[in-house]
Amino acid sequence: MPVPAEYARASDKFYDYLIDARDTAGLWSTHVTYTMTQAVFQVFRRRLSTKDSIAFANVLPICLRALFVTDWDINEEKKPFENRDVMTEEVKSLRKDHNFSTDTAIQDVARALRRHVDEEAFDKLLKQLPKGAIEFWKP
Repeated sequence: MPVPAEYARASDKFYDYLIDARDTAGLWSTHVTYTMTQAVFQVFRRRLSTKDSIAFANVLPICLRALFVTDWDINEEKKPFENRDVMTEEVKSLRKDHNFSTDTAIQDVARALRRHVDEEAFDKLLKQLPKGAIEFWKP
């Protein structure tokens, strides 16, 4: 059996996402975009159970799935969904001295991410997650 295309082209697909998210956010670098995406993922993940986090990761492309689970402290206390301003400040706190996330980081990542996932499967899953998940990923 050949390597599934999803795996064979994972790096290309990841870079396509980074370029899209960079342009969506008006950033100047895919490196900056990587940090912004990682931070948005961490903020979202802190609001989910382990089971829900794994379900969410499974609707992401391979490299974004890996980024979603990177540096995961499964013992970290679960947080409630809060207003977007509070969660955006949390996004900006990751590697604070090297984080250039926009004030619209969550929305920017949501817009770009939706162009790189099966949106029907993504929305179906969000409906099964805790209250606040749908709003979080609203573009």
